[in-house]
Amino acid sequence: MLEISGLTWAVTIGLIVVLLALDLIIAAARPHKVGFAEATAWSLFYIGVAIAFGVWFAAAYGGDFGTQYFAGYIVEKSLSVDNLFVFVIIMTTFAVPEKHQHKVLTFGIVLALVMRGIFIAVGATLLSLFSFMFLVFGALLLFTAIQLFRHRDEDPDVENNAVVRAARRFLPVTEEYHEGRLVTRIAGRRMVTPMFVVLIAIGGIDLLFALDSIPAVFGVTEEAYIVFAANAFALLGLRALFFLVQGLLDRLVYLSTGLALILAFIGVKLMLHWAHVDISASVPEISTPVSLGVIVLVLVVVTVASLIKTRSNPEAKAHAGSLRATKEPAERES
Repeated sequence: MLEISGLTWAVTIGLIVVLLALDLIIAAARPHKVGFAEATAWSLFYIGVAIAFGVWFAAAYGGDFGTQYFAGYIVEKSLSVDNLFVFVIIMTTFAVPEKHQHKVLTFGIVLALVMRGIFIAVGATLLSLFSFMFLVFGALLLFTAIQLFRHRDEDPDVENNAVVRAARRFLPVTEEYHEGRLVTRIAGRRMVTPMFVVLIAIGGIDLLFALDSIPAVFGVTEEAYIVFAANAFALLGLRALFFLVQGLLDRLVYLSTGLALILAFIGVKLMLHWAHVDISASVPEISTPVSLGVIVLVLVVVTVASLIKTRSNPEAKAHAGSLRATKEPAERES
């Protein structure tokens, strides 16, 4: 069992807070369109930080725990790319000005970290108290995988999300973004800007992704510290990654299929672990190195197949995938 001191927890959380603060300060101090070179530099920086942490962690706590961290990091990084699809949809739906997009992304990452931190604490407690939760988490991931595969060629319906509709209905919303402020005053009346609604939309999406990603990473490791670190370092680079691959997302036409396969694989892994512990030790388990190999293989095959597909058929377009059927425009109006 992994023993992590309070000091190590504090230093890890402190490092993440410092990196988040750096992102927030940059986003607030100099709103601007993030170019390719800047996005590349920041992406490499955050990946470098994550790898450096993993190397230190493996050296300090052993190669097995190090492998669990890197497997968890890759799982969360791959799932975060699906986040990017939805972020693009939200930015497009609400016509967020380019100079304010990095601010929206940074706040979205902060919300995601907070929500996932809560889910990690709850998930770790449940797993330690009730072994059948491995079966529950596995079934949840299998259901998510099936739904994602069924609706892999669709996108989430952000505009008709219940929370977003409620915000538009009950809050006075301005037409303009008013320099990225959340609240403004017009003719003496306090009103929220579209930026406020955008953050609500991203918060709702973050909640849905947390419901899937936390059970997924618990399928790789049961250690709460590793789950937290893998999530945090995967999310920290999300803002820079958004601007780096924004133009390439449309080409990853098989990403949703690949993510569905990964979630199904981890779901089966969790259910086998439950059976091994609660039913019979003769039930085989899937080791972390095998999990890491399968996840990497699926991502490589998906990426290569997507690029081949879009090269032979330039009109092919990727979709984020949805957990439920999206209503057609005609149905919405009826």
